[in-house]
Amino acid sequence: MLTGMKHLHSTLAIVLLLALVVAIVITLVNYAGNKPYNRKIALLGLISAHLQLVVGLLIYFISPLGIQSFSGANMKISLSRLYFLEHPLMMLLGIILITVGYSKAKRLADGKKANKTVLLFYIIGLIFILSRIPWSTWSLLN
Repeated sequence: MLTGMKHLHSTLAIVLLLALVVAIVITLVNYAGNKPYNRKIALLGLISAHLQLVVGLLIYFISPLGIQSFSGANMKISLSRLYFLEHPLMMLLGIILITVGYSKAKRLADGKKANKTVLLFYIIGLIFILSRIPWSTWSLLN
């Protein structure tokens, strides 16, 4: 079951990255062209981020290495620290930023400001996510 969840998590990571890039590009086009805010496109990024979060949390808590890996010895090993501290923390922060950006934009009446809000929060969230993806484990790159 854990292997299947890891494969799902890796596949959803690609979906999330594509959804965020699509949402950012379309929102940028709308912002530059003074077009109205497209909430459905922003929702695409939000839903894919939350789905990825749920699968990631399941893996984190059902993994035999999960919580017990927070030891001083494991924190000295960079790969262990990446998997059990840095990756989950940065992904969570990125998803929080995406959620806050969507929520703030949803309440704004001005389309230009809503587009700007989504752009800012989604781009920063994407940077957080990209910064701690374990690229060496991606089968597409190897």
